[in-house]
Amino acid sequence: MADKKGIPMRLPETETATEVYSLPFPELPKDLGALKGMKPIVVKQPYHIDYIHSYGQDSPWIAGLSNGTILGSRCKRCRNTYPQPRGHCMDCGDETEWVVLPNKAKVHTFTVCHFGSQEFLPECPFVLCLIEFKGCETLLLSRLMGVDPLKPSLKWVGMEVEAKFRRLSKTKPTDVYFVPVGS
Repeated sequence: MADKKGIPMRLPETETATEVYSLPFPELPKDLGALKGMKPIVVKQPYHIDYIHSYGQDSPWIAGLSNGTILGSRCKRCRNTYPQPRGHCMDCGDETEWVVLPNKAKVHTFTVCHFGSQEFLPECPFVLCLIEFKGCETLLLSRLMGVDPLKPSLKWVGMEVEAKFRRLSKTKPTDVYFVPVGS
């Protein structure tokens, strides 16, 4: 309802409300003193926020994954190569350049995760592995698919794997995963 000038006189009613059960409230007006001892009301409600995140100098690495390519970083001076984005060499500190890594590698080690973050919760249990690329100084953390996480095997260590990419990129590091060669 609005007044003659169009200024709202009351809030519009909605079709939804917060469901609260057993909300204590004293008989008015004689028991107002009881309000001092009232416990806090706790309400659970959904909350949404759009979070804007920048990959900054790592953006080419994410763009590579979105296009089915794993990029590595290679030192211009000592030629150390890393399968994750690095602006500078871990050994000598010189600037790195982008290089294309092969889609085939080996499992260095793995673990079976029975719990995970919200991103991976529907996939539990899943296999998390460290991937070893020939000629790289460090390992790439990724998921190993195509194996049974309920039957882990030491035969997976050293197993040749190949990279697979999400058909519809989420522009996240999880766009790449690995499967046994020939799967």
